[in-house]
Amino acid sequence: MRVLLTGHQGYLGSVMAPALAEAGHEVIGLDSGLFADCLLGPAPADPAGHRVDLRDVTAEHLAGIDAVIHLAALSNDPLGSLAPELTYDINHHASVHLARLARDAGARRFLYASTCSVYGASGGDELVGEEAPLRPVTPYAESKVRVEDDLTALADDDFTPVFMRNATAFGFSPRLRADIVLNNLVGHALLTGEVRVLSDGTPWRPLVHAKDIAEAFVLALTAPREAVHSRAFNVGTEQNNVTVADIAAEVAEAVPGSTLVITGEAGADPRSYRVDFSRIRAALPGYEASWSVKAGAAELVDAYRRFGMTEDLFRNSFTRLARLAARSADGTVDETLRPREAGVGDN
Repeated sequence: MRVLLTGHQGYLGSVMAPALAEAGHEVIGLDSGLFADCLLGPAPADPAGHRVDLRDVTAEHLAGIDAVIHLAALSNDPLGSLAPELTYDINHHASVHLARLARDAGARRFLYASTCSVYGASGGDELVGEEAPLRPVTPYAESKVRVEDDLTALADDDFTPVFMRNATAFGFSPRLRADIVLNNLVGHALLTGEVRVLSDGTPWRPLVHAKDIAEAFVLALTAPREAVHSRAFNVGTEQNNVTVADIAAEVAEAVPGSTLVITGEAGADPRSYRVDFSRIRAALPGYEASWSVKAGAAELVDAYRRFGMTEDLFRNSFTRLARLAARSADGTVDETLRPREAGVGDN
């Protein structure tokens, strides 16, 4: 297939692009470049593509595309809360516009990167499946719910949207993010000697490695239409339903000499949920998210040491909020979060 991959210069996109190419697809990238230089280690070989903001995509960008994998978004809860209006403009309205353009251009499949955060404060001891009530508690998660609803209305005999509700990602990417829980705790442990948890450590989180996310998308791209048409899939594995305290304990074990401290100063996090991943295994035969939290922590420790992680890189290059604040301050991004030297988006 000729696949348009939005957010190809982001954290997940930098892992997914080579996975798609290895599977034999022609990958066309689409990215603002806002975080393209947030690199740890050698730069990846990016596919050819478009430097454009998601809000500025036109029919021309979709010409000749067989399928779309849509990753680009304002990519976490703190960013969404900082600029909720922009979150809805980019994550919701621009995403639906992209899907309409894709459908009109003849693309037959549209894989949308949603999130398990749509389950929000599910509570209880039961595993949450795709049919569970959606209880988003942040603008980021709310925007994902709205897109799923609108893409469902676009589905027809020739256009198949698929909603990939990724668990919380972890693991190494050449374009790293340090503001997601496992990646963040490993960095703090290596740089300060302390694994510091600001919540009380009790919330449940489902985690999934970036490579396991990429594999799920590759399989969903060519799965039989009847198996995936207009359906949601939780992406991850039950073995990685863990509490924040569990994650911190794995990090402390991966970084010898580090100290585990659970301060509780931020109080209880309302986002707490454990997820059922059986549907994706049934729909995509052979799929199994194989990376454990323990293995991911070890991988990150090795990569951070090998590529020379520093305090400045960790806090300023690989944390989305800090990176955008710095670019706003130096004038390379405008008030709409568009890079001044091009047009933008985010990923």
